[in-house]
Amino acid sequence: GLIAKNSPFIAEKYMYYDSIENKHGLKYDPFKALIAPRPIGWISSLSSDGICNLAPYSFFNAVSDRPPYVMFSSADVKDSVRNIEQTGEFTCSMATWDTRHGMNISSASVPADTDEYPLSGLTQAASNFVKPPRVKESPAAFECRHWKTVPLPDVVPGTEKGHFVVIGHVVGIYIDDRYIVDGMVNTGAMQPIARMGYMEYSVVKPDTVFSINRPTVNDDGTVADLDPSEWDGVYR
Repeated sequence: GLIAKNSPFIAEKYMYYDSIENKHGLKYDPFKALIAPRPIGWISSLSSDGICNLAPYSFFNAVSDRPPYVMFSSADVKDSVRNIEQTGEFTCSMATWDTRHGMNISSASVPADTDEYPLSGLTQAASNFVKPPRVKESPAAFECRHWKTVPLPDVVPGTEKGHFVVIGHVVGIYIDDRYIVDGMVNTGAMQPIARMGYMEYSVVKPDTVFSINRPTVNDDGTVADLDPSEWDGVYR
């Protein structure tokens, strides 16, 4: 329903619904349209029989940088989760504007013995520290060793139904040299894509990237804003 919210600046109305009951009354669940954009974890793994699996996961992100760890969440134990738990390894390639069609095809629900690389028209590139390959057409990729799978509270006991968070330690990183400029990665030039809600995606481009210097705190406790037009190269 709608509830009014009074503000000293403007009177607004907001939709509100109980997310436990999830009775939103909309055409589709709006949750994923609001947690957006979300990076795509394009996960490559090998089964115990050596069959390669490639699949994109929209609940993906980094969870630390020193040491680097990444995570992705799977609804039910899909091939990626099963492979990673059996072999202890996976890679994660960056999904980009140029690889969007291959990424989309690799999301198809195909039999477990299907290799999504030839299905998607993509090329396997050998990894250095782990056995699963990375996507050669991708400008960046992580090699990961499985640390832990965390079942969320909705997991049905004795089954593989529910949501599972897979956490991996990044042990190797690939970056296409073309996107390293003055010692820094030009992420915008890679044009990574991100998941929105429904069947929508977004893309990062050089003209949509901006930088803002972090504020500094004065001796009197006030905050001094820095010029947001250009990063001064200092981490604060």
